[in-house]
Amino acid sequence: MISRLRCNLMNSYSTSDDGNQTSPESDKSVMEPLADPKKFTKSVSIDPEPDSLDSVLSNPHSYPITIIPNRPTTYYGLTMHNGKPFTRQASCRSRNFRPGSMRKVRRRAVFKNGDCNVLQKNLTRRRLRFLQDMYTTLVDTQWRWTLLAFALSFILSWLIFAVLWWLIMYTHGDLEELHLPHNQEESGWQPCVSAINGFTSCFLFSIETQHTIGYGVRTTSEECPEAIFMMCFQSIYGVMSSAFMAGIVFAKMTRAKQRAQTLLFSKNAVICQRDGSLSLMFRVGDMRKSHIIGAGVRAQLIRTKTTKEGEVMTQHFTDLEIGADDCGSDIFFIWPMVIEHKIDENSPLYNMSATDILNDKFEIVVILEGTVESTGQSTQARSSYINTEILWGHRFDPVVVYNKDRQAYEIDYARFNETTQVDTPLCSARDLNEIYKIQEGFTTPDICRQFSPSLSGRHKSPPISPLYSAKQQNVVYRWQFSNEI
Repeated sequence: MISRLRCNLMNSYSTSDDGNQTSPESDKSVMEPLADPKKFTKSVSIDPEPDSLDSVLSNPHSYPITIIPNRPTTYYGLTMHNGKPFTRQASCRSRNFRPGSMRKVRRRAVFKNGDCNVLQKNLTRRRLRFLQDMYTTLVDTQWRWTLLAFALSFILSWLIFAVLWWLIMYTHGDLEELHLPHNQEESGWQPCVSAINGFTSCFLFSIETQHTIGYGVRTTSEECPEAIFMMCFQSIYGVMSSAFMAGIVFAKMTRAKQRAQTLLFSKNAVICQRDGSLSLMFRVGDMRKSHIIGAGVRAQLIRTKTTKEGEVMTQHFTDLEIGADDCGSDIFFIWPMVIEHKIDENSPLYNMSATDILNDKFEIVVILEGTVESTGQSTQARSSYINTEILWGHRFDPVVVYNKDRQAYEIDYARFNETTQVDTPLCSARDLNEIYKIQEGFTTPDICRQFSPSLSGRHKSPPISPLYSAKQQNVVYRWQFSNEI
C-alpha cells in the first residue's frame, strides 16, 4: 500500500501546475512522511474511501494521499499548501450515471390499445395486390378515405351516366332548338327521354334512374332502344354499388376492433405468491352488458433466444400456460377476471428474479378472443406488458362486491388497475423452490439425526423466510449447524 501511494505521489508531483518539471525533493513537507513507514502510519490515517468528502474534511493529513495526476493540488474546494483555489475540471460523464443503472426496455411489438407496431416495406406490386382485394382494403382503411370512396362512387357514376345520356340525346337530335320540350308540341317530335333540356336535365335523370326515385316527369320512350338498354344497365349498377358500399360501411362499423374498445386489460401485470408459488397475473374486464360467448385468453412471451447452433432469434414466441382460478384459459366472462400464469418448472420465467425482470428485455402479449353475444361475430382484443410494466410484490384489489340494496353484484371499475403491495420473495421461482426443499429437510427429525443424533428434538430450526435468497439461507444454516455441533 505504501509503495503504491509513493508511486502515485511521485507521478502527481512530476509536473507542476504551470507545466514545468519539478523533482520530488522540491516539496519535502509532502514527501517527508513517506521516508519512515512507521511515522507515516502514525501521522496519517487511511480511510477506506480516501476520495470521499467526509474523509478529506475529517482527516486533513490525508490530502497528499488523494492527489490525482493532472489535477490541481487542492480538492473539494479546499486550499492546499500552495494557496491556490481548487477548480474542477470539466467531465463528459454524467453525475447521475451509475454502472448497472440503465435498464433495457424492449421495443413494444403490440401497443396497449392492441395495434401492432409493425411496418412493411419493399413489397412488390403492392398497389395492384391491394386493388385486387378492394373490399378488404376499404374496410381496413381509415374512415375519411372510406367515406371519400363512398361519396365518389355515387357522384362519379352519376356524372358518367349523365354524359352517356347526353350523348344519346345529342345523337338522336333531342337537343336541337326545334326538338326541345317547349317546341315538341308544334313540331311533333318524339324524344328518347321526355323533359330533357340539356346536360343538367341529363344529370338529374341519371340520379333518378340509378336510385329509382321516379318523380314522374322524365320518362324513357320507345323511340330509342339504346336509351332503354342504358336505363336497365344503370338500374342494375345502382343496386350493386349501393349494396357494395353499404356492406363496406356495415363491416367497418361492426368489425372486431370496434368491439375490442370496450374490453379492458389492466395497466400493469403483477407477480406475487399464490399457494406458495410465484404467479404472474393480469386482469381483464368487459364494459358492456352483452357478454363474450366462449371467451378464451392466450398469452405469449416475446424474448431473444439463442439456439444451440448459435442462431440469435430476437423475436422468439413462447406460449404461457394461463388460467383463471381453476377454469383454465376458457372463462365465463361475466365480470372482471384475474388471469394467472403459474411460474413453475415449465415456465420461461422460472429462473428470473425481481432484478432479472427489471433488467431483462421481453414482452408478454395477451389476447382475448370470443364471440359477441349481440351480433354473433367473433372479436379479438390485444394488449402487452413489457418488463417495466410488471409490478413485483403486488396483488390486484377486488372489484366485485355484492350490493344488498340492489340485490346484485356490483363492479367498481375505478379500482380496476388498483394493486396492493404484499410480501413477496425477491428471488426466482427456482431459488424459492430450493428454499422450500431446504426448509422441509431441516424440519424433518431424520435429517437432523444425520448431522447430530444427540441434538434431535432439542433444537428446532427457525422457519425460512422467503425474503432471503437461497444462497443466504444456506449460509444461515451452515452457521447454525456449525454452532450446534
